[in-house]
Amino acid sequence: MGNFHPTIKHHHGSSAERDAKKLQKACKGMGTDEKAIIEILANRTSDQRQEIKQKYKTLYGKDLDSVLKGELSGNFEKTALALLDRPCEYDARELRSAMKGAGTDESLLIQILCTRANKQIVAIKDAYTKLFDRNLESDIKSETSGSFRKILVSLLQANRDEGLNINEELAGQDAKNLYEAGEGRWGTEELEFNVVLATRNYMQLRATFKAYEILHKKDIEDVIKSETSGNLKKAYLTIVRVTKDCQGYFAEKLNKAMKGAGTNEASLIRILVTRAEIDLETIKERYQQLFQKSLADAIKSDTSGDFCKLLLALLH
Repeated sequence: MGNFHPTIKHHHGSSAERDAKKLQKACKGMGTDEKAIIEILANRTSDQRQEIKQKYKTLYGKDLDSVLKGELSGNFEKTALALLDRPCEYDARELRSAMKGAGTDESLLIQILCTRANKQIVAIKDAYTKLFDRNLESDIKSETSGSFRKILVSLLQANRDEGLNINEELAGQDAKNLYEAGEGRWGTEELEFNVVLATRNYMQLRATFKAYEILHKKDIEDVIKSETSGNLKKAYLTIVRVTKDCQGYFAEKLNKAMKGAGTNEASLIRILVTRAEIDLETIKERYQQLFQKSLADAIKSDTSGDFCKLLLALLH
């Protein structure tokens, strides 16, 4: 999975009470002090923000989320509210919005479920039930179908081995099974792919992909592209890319969100907010390597105002 260097770490000099008072002051009277809001939200961990929320409610008898909603607007508001959620709550809300109303945003389901660790998936399922009084697995089942549904349900079981051990014999066997389930037969037997992609640890998967290449002279990504299609193909490729280079995967997603006409702000917010405490520092490095441009410069040229300032603050 690569290196894990966050941009946001525990702020030792902070006090939840002092922060709550500063936020109250920033929202009181004429005009809002956006600078103070950015300063606090972008420099505290998620746990610290939860403490601030609690303290705010104790001191002022109001929900901080609601107060900020009334004071802020647009993408700046969306990012601030995303930061006030626990990561699992934010992911749960994103998944709910991907399935609500007409049509399903499958790529959003893929981006969350194919990239999260077991612990994160368990927390997301709990948060989903608490927030919406619904079952995430049932909703996924009713919104998706076929082999795509099966891989998502497999991932929702959060049964991936998260060790670092590599079993070379198993890698060879899995490579052989994947060949027989894909290239080696008419039509693809997705079940075999699901078992391997949803349960093996990432080091093991890398060994399997390498074994596949040695045995069958083909990169696993090319195999998936020729053997599957649609959302199933996207889900499989996401798992493979995250396995090979997790931070590179997110760097490419960020680049895609800012490329061409119009910026996909929702994607920018989602990645920066959810990776800040995990590996955003490393994602920045990969972005620079892949696109010969700093992520900060890319954000500056694609966003503006307080939204831009908040995103940049998350990068430092």
